[in-house]
Amino acid sequence: PYLGVILSGGHTDLYDVTEDARTRIGGTQDDAIGEAFDKVASIVGLPYPGGPEVERTARDGDPNAVPLPRTLLGNDSLDFSFSGIKTAVLYKWRGQDGRSAGPIAGAPSVADLTASFQRVVTDVVVEKVRRAVKATGRSTVVFGGGVVANSYLRERVRAELASVTDRIVFPKLEFSTDNGAMIAALGLRKAARGEFADLTLDAAATSSLTASANATPPAGKKRA
Repeated sequence: PYLGVILSGGHTDLYDVTEDARTRIGGTQDDAIGEAFDKVASIVGLPYPGGPEVERTARDGDPNAVPLPRTLLGNDSLDFSFSGIKTAVLYKWRGQDGRSAGPIAGAPSVADLTASFQRVVTDVVVEKVRRAVKATGRSTVVFGGGVVANSYLRERVRAELASVTDRIVFPKLEFSTDNGAMIAALGLRKAARGEFADLTLDAAATSSLTASANATPPAGKKRA
């Protein structure tokens, strides 16, 4: 059993994982963390994909230079919200109306703004994982998703969660930059167990996918 943490462009989720089940115990209520990185990069004029560009630029900045909000959604919440910090970055860069084409007078440097953004979203991840470890009692935490390629996040997680976990697992960097490798690895394991979907399975949002996953599979088929 372990606590699974997915940090990607499309997902920010916490899962309690056992041999027999995977239970979603928390997730984003708006933007995914990777989407927030991309939007912040776009705001300050960095190229896409924004995640590695924000990390690169932030290396030259002061992570304490710009005050930004941390949305924790209550003392016990395991959910995430990143839309507020994205908007705060926009206001710091383009002013309160957000209409300036470029940085307003007195705007922080790109390096300081990206470093401060990166620090604050990592603060949120560390706190939510700490809460989830306490809630589930899991001693192993497994990370996945493209955002875990961020070395600053990895270092902070290892340093600040070592006291509450026995084991923290990250995929190698070459398997962290895109979810394709992670999806293929999961598919390989499902295939080895004889778990296949029939040809009527469609791509769908989580709620619809959950409903279809709970449906009775056709005769002779195992549920994917």
